[in-house]
Amino acid sequence: MRARSPASSANLGPGFDVLAVALALYVEVEVTPADRLVVSATGCGSELPADATHLAAQIAVEVVGHDRLHIRVHSDIPVGRGLGSSAALAVATAAAAGAADPLAIGARVDGHPENAAASALGGLVAATMVAGRPVTRRLELDPALRFVVAVPDRALATKEARAALPAQVEHTDARFNLGRMALTVAGLADHRLLGQEAFEDRLHQDARSSLFPEAPGILADMIGAGALGACWSGAGPSLLAVCAAEDAAAVQAATGSALQARSVPGRVLLLDADREGVTVLGDAGH
Repeated sequence: MRARSPASSANLGPGFDVLAVALALYVEVEVTPADRLVVSATGCGSELPADATHLAAQIAVEVVGHDRLHIRVHSDIPVGRGLGSSAALAVATAAAAGAADPLAIGARVDGHPENAAASALGGLVAATMVAGRPVTRRLELDPALRFVVAVPDRALATKEARAALPAQVEHTDARFNLGRMALTVAGLADHRLLGQEAFEDRLHQDARSSLFPEAPGILADMIGAGALGACWSGAGPSLLAVCAAEDAAAVQAATGSALQARSVPGRVLLLDADREGVTVLGDAGH
């Protein structure tokens, strides 16, 4: 079987480990019978070891129950850039291997469910763990929105990004984020309600700025170019600008200039939201 799942951008400012949106950037996985385990990978992540340690191999073997498989992976999702590459790969592989619940597998692999939920369901999602299982809800997402993503060439490991966070937060900061997250959800449903205040955060973005000191200036330039809001994408270092469709190309161009001005190598993507989530494309070869 073959399956495809989208990238995702999580947190969306104040929605730390809760909110995510699926983006039209994909990983495709094919799982077929073979005499022995073979892993073939192209695109992003193709430099990783193509053996039993590969995440796709681990998941496929777990789901199928043996390792006599040929697993083909092609990914356009940059690895280690805050775009949910591991969750998308886990969900696509689980679906291609015939798992009953690809979302549950993706959430377990990722350690938190929002990226996997976006990759599995598409669109804008809220996700959390309840009694050890992921519980997700699709939220309304304005079709007029487009997403500009600055993807630096540098990687940032999620483990390192999480280590930068404080062990405790102030009550006032928690309340601040809850209020801002309400604005985020309302504004993503209707872009006329969306402003940069919806993406303000006191739980993770400032704490991670030391890992990517150019980020605040780039985010400011995105806003200055017409983005409705901008924030870190997941744990970074990618940065996300949420735009009205008519302003997206100008924001993309300005973001490229912002990276160049700060000598940050990378690329700038202009993406639609993915609204389908994981898709089983059929039997291999069909």
